[in-house]
Amino acid sequence: MIDWDSIDTVLLDMDGTLLDLHFDNYFWVEHLPLAYAQKHQLSPESASEWLKHRLSRDVGTLQWYSPDYWSQQLDLDVPALKRELKHMIAVRPYALKFLQQLHHSHRDVVMVTNAHRKVLEIKMDQVDITTWFDRVVVSHDFDVPKEQQAFWCKLQELHAFDPARTLLIDDTESVLHSAQQYGIAHLLTLLQPDSKRQKRIDTHFPGIHHFDEIMPGHQLP
Repeated sequence: MIDWDSIDTVLLDMDGTLLDLHFDNYFWVEHLPLAYAQKHQLSPESASEWLKHRLSRDVGTLQWYSPDYWSQQLDLDVPALKRELKHMIAVRPYALKFLQQLHHSHRDVVMVTNAHRKVLEIKMDQVDITTWFDRVVVSHDFDVPKEQQAFWCKLQELHAFDPARTLLIDDTESVLHSAQQYGIAHLLTLLQPDSKRQKRIDTHFPGIHHFDEIMPGHQLP
């Protein structure tokens, strides 16, 4: 159960939390390897294997989330490739209703995302949910990802909040661990960030399937 009377600030991730992670997973696992194979005259299997190894080297860093970095590394126009799939960008079930209820409450509602602003623009052109937030915070503006303590320190400087009265909902456990280390008291994850993949059962934090489970008066499973 979330005691909403104990929450003044709600921090919400974007990809895999408010938006279906299927778009991102399909892009990195299917679409990008095919484009890389065609560009560099490789078999799709070889391109996929090479990219999996190459991408893994930067997981959790700010570079991993930068389309400009990957455009340079792979000699591909990554933002353009993402736009080819923009029809797949989708808001998760009940996310809009949840945002609307928060927006009309006394709470500060802040999007905190590792997505680059170019990617944010592509997604918000398709499903603009920014109007429901008091502010949108992009980790690239801080030059540090949410996985690092410096992100939360800089967020505090930009927009003061009480960690003990703050809720963070994020699908990435390394981000939740970082927030926990900083002192954010209320932490939730998503059990099925990608609607086309199986539900996760081994999360270290309390999880929800959809936002209807945590509307005021509803209990966590």
